[in-house]
Amino acid sequence: MKRKNKITMNDIARAAGVSQATVSLVLNQSRNIKLSDETRQRVIGVAAELGYNRLPAIHAPRNQEEVALLVSSLQSYDPFIDAISQARDAAWRNETLLTVYDYGDDVELALNIIRQLEKRNCVGIILASPVTTLVDMTDFQDFTQLPLVLLNQRDPGSPLLPSFIPDDFANAFQVTRHLIAQGATRIAHITGESWMEATRQRKAGYQAALEQAGLAFDERLVRPTNWQFSESFTATEALLALPERPDAIFCASDWLAIGCYQALAVNNVHIPQDMLLAGYDDQKISEQLTPALTSIQLPYSELGRLAVEYLCNQEDAATHVTLAGRLRVRRSSERH
Repeated sequence: MKRKNKITMNDIARAAGVSQATVSLVLNQSRNIKLSDETRQRVIGVAAELGYNRLPAIHAPRNQEEVALLVSSLQSYDPFIDAISQARDAAWRNETLLTVYDYGDDVELALNIIRQLEKRNCVGIILASPVTTLVDMTDFQDFTQLPLVLLNQRDPGSPLLPSFIPDDFANAFQVTRHLIAQGATRIAHITGESWMEATRQRKAGYQAALEQAGLAFDERLVRPTNWQFSESFTATEALLALPERPDAIFCASDWLAIGCYQALAVNNVHIPQDMLLAGYDDQKISEQLTPALTSIQLPYSELGRLAVEYLCNQEDAATHVTLAGRLRVRRSSERH
């Protein structure tokens, strides 16, 4: 068998102990997200050690051809796809086409795309992220006369820039309150990387629900991961090894919940009899697990539609829409 010699971002992520998203941000020299120098240097060092030599491309602003991406259907387990699908439909209802560009977190490429859009009949631009996050939009401010809105991200330094995001705080609060209502008193939280705004907001909502219920917050019950279910497996085993183990676990994504399911099964801990379990983002797999996983359905469909309608209706108010999702209660968190 021919030996694999192409190093991918996933290879670097596994070796560096971070997510693929973090690797992408570092290697593309993103200025939108604030990562620690230690994380950046670790990723760069691992990439060099593995022999990764793909450098960011230089994009010439003049005489550049454009490629239109036409997709007959969007198939993905990422729930953010719902935002794109509804944005497409909303645009069509407003007699407008939605064109989708993937700029790979490369600001120079994004600005070049905007230059091209200014030459056409474009009514506005939605700058979107598949991960709910805080961004610095300095590079985009005053660059174009086209209306801009943010989808699934916001810029605290640009309060006049419209944004449409899910309410991670309220969603995590919902999940934790549900587990408390089912009788849980020691609720663990398996979360993601601390630099992500989504991680911070979900942890804050979890803590707020505990406080409202008069339950003490125990830092030992919070286990960070890099969003890989292998790390969730390890985090779950660490929780089970505590002198006083939790009676419920709230995973910050359904993907993390997979590792949790596996670890509980290996340790003969039954869901929901011995441990209540809930996830987040209601991916398709949540209903396929045994038992089916309680999760939060994120309002991406509505947010994508609202972002398009804001532009099509030529709104000019500094709108900031934050929507809570819907709790989908299933067998994993029901204690009878």
